[in-house]
Amino acid sequence: MSPLHSLATEAGLLIDWEDAAGDPQRVADDALVAVLAALGLPADSTDAIAESRQRLVEDQAASCSFVSADVGAPVVLPAGCLREGPAELHLEGGASRAVTVTKGRAGLSVPAIDTPGYHQLAQGERTIRLAIAPRRCFGVADAAGGKRLWGTAVQIAGLRDASSRAFGDFGALADTARAFAAGGADALAISPVHALFPADASRYSPYAPSSRLFLNILYADPALAGAAVEEPASAELIDWSAAIPARLRQLRAAFDARDDAVRAQVADYARAGGDELLRHARFDAIHAHFFRESGATGWQGWPSEFHEPASEAVSRFAAEHAEDVGFYLFCQWLAKRSLDAAQRAATDGGMALGLIADLAVGMDGGGSHAWSRRDDLLTGLSLGAPPDLLGPEGQSWGITGFSPRALQRTAFEPYIATLRAALDHAGGIRIDHALGLRRLWVVPEGASPRDGAYLTMPLDDMLRVLAIESHRARAVVIGEDLGTVPEGFRPKMDERGMLGMRVLPFERDEDGFIPAERWSPEAAAMTGTHDLATVAGWWSERDIDWNWQLGRTRADAVEAEERATRAEERDLLWQAFEDAGVADADAPPAQDPAAAVDAALAFVAGTPCELAILPIEDLIGAVEQPNLPGTIDEHPNWRRRMPAPTPELLDRPEVARRVARINAMRTG
Repeated sequence: MSPLHSLATEAGLLIDWEDAAGDPQRVADDALVAVLAALGLPADSTDAIAESRQRLVEDQAASCSFVSADVGAPVVLPAGCLREGPAELHLEGGASRAVTVTKGRAGLSVPAIDTPGYHQLAQGERTIRLAIAPRRCFGVADAAGGKRLWGTAVQIAGLRDASSRAFGDFGALADTARAFAAGGADALAISPVHALFPADASRYSPYAPSSRLFLNILYADPALAGAAVEEPASAELIDWSAAIPARLRQLRAAFDARDDAVRAQVADYARAGGDELLRHARFDAIHAHFFRESGATGWQGWPSEFHEPASEAVSRFAAEHAEDVGFYLFCQWLAKRSLDAAQRAATDGGMALGLIADLAVGMDGGGSHAWSRRDDLLTGLSLGAPPDLLGPEGQSWGITGFSPRALQRTAFEPYIATLRAALDHAGGIRIDHALGLRRLWVVPEGASPRDGAYLTMPLDDMLRVLAIESHRARAVVIGEDLGTVPEGFRPKMDERGMLGMRVLPFERDEDGFIPAERWSPEAAAMTGTHDLATVAGWWSERDIDWNWQLGRTRADAVEAEERATRAEERDLLWQAFEDAGVADADAPPAQDPAAAVDAALAFVAGTPCELAILPIEDLIGAVEQPNLPGTIDEHPNWRRRMPAPTPELLDRPEVARRVARINAMRTG
């Protein structure tokens, strides 16, 4: 192996990998050099490679800061961290006891620990943080016994309630939770609620957040602060360019009118949030200032004296703009209060789980997290996907994620904090692009996605931390395991009690669509996701319409052949519906998909999966999907609204009939 390949391997890069078709691929040396440089490991000369390899050796000392293990299993320690002999174990709950470090076949270890949590192992001046995990995540059975649960998935901005608002917020979410709880649902999966860039009305995608540690203040319910909401209600599509400034004016009015009781509550909240929350509020205030002044979209565009959160310039700005910083603290307080109210509405209504949060895979490199905790992240690299059948050129998403070396160095604190922020208000969590727990496709900024490489992540450590936090929050875990799934990843998920996603369009084999009874019980069954055509849209070929309208087809594609193939697929799907006993013999025409929607919902509800999540778009028979991946302005992503408030939708005869059938299928 060449010195370059040795360095790449030691840094966790996969030189050789298999694409979606199962064909072997190799990362070009030039691409490896570029990725390594972004990782802080120069490799453009023999001397640089030698120095970078030495840096990695020195970094191995960081592996002594954190070790994970399972309850009841010996704790294997990294080589060179401790020595054989006595040590002291300090349990998280406060108890301590003497233990002995022994040497065996696996190396140094200490005896099994039966108490899950984060403990400290000390020997002399050396201390290791131990994450001792339950064998499995908190599960549906833990929450509801043997009951098979069902819920819906919603895009918060698309919801309506009885008030006139430009987009859905946590108030509308609370109304939706009450309505679905009354209808028999036990879960409500929501789009990400991470903090965005409130001053920039063009930044409304929930999957490119400024920080995953804080909330999207635009979803805060001004009514909970006693403010009247006076906004022009949007029709079918949200006009974010008008809606975001209008909502900020409403929030500012609520802030200006706050009474002494609210001031005291916000002050208590700010004290509890500490420096992390204060830095985020300062970021939002500074971002708003420079966005107005110069159009700077991220901290990199600010004057250099503002690049460090602890700088004099930042402190001076915060003092001179104390009201603006206070406004953003108030908004975070109100957002948390509003979201907590939505979860209470769900659980008070009888839901076993309530809200299922959505954890985006990464964050914007110009955002709050990258500004305040830069060393946590992969700087100079964008997350994405390699070329595959759906994206022949590959994808670069323009977001970044955690550095595996930084996670080890910080004892996984940023990851733990991120999970806790997501689970603070929820009875479940969906891990977006869960494959990223094992490996991330990283692309140097400005490079083609083809010139990226897979960077391995500390999967076992991350799954153990996830199991600990899942039990602490009593929250189920769903992993988005769609796409090119690495060999052995799903068994790891199953072993940890992490539900995979079984999505109707993808559940096929050589004979057609997989029968409902063969779907995996330990999975979340779905008719679709926000990135896919709705059942009605798929049946009526609306996704094909969009692809041809926008020129998103392969060069050798023939439209008539695609539509003929879809007709064959419809026949196969209808046959599966018939075999499952959820459809009549005559398939509905493509132009009238209502019967197909009825059958698809019943089919998925009838699977043995312990959780079924049925998007609200499918429950109401909507044709258009919330998001079309790979588009920005060409398709109205994240702009579609529901046609009526949720209680009215559930009262529609066809929707009420579908919900009643789902309840019958899940309890049968």
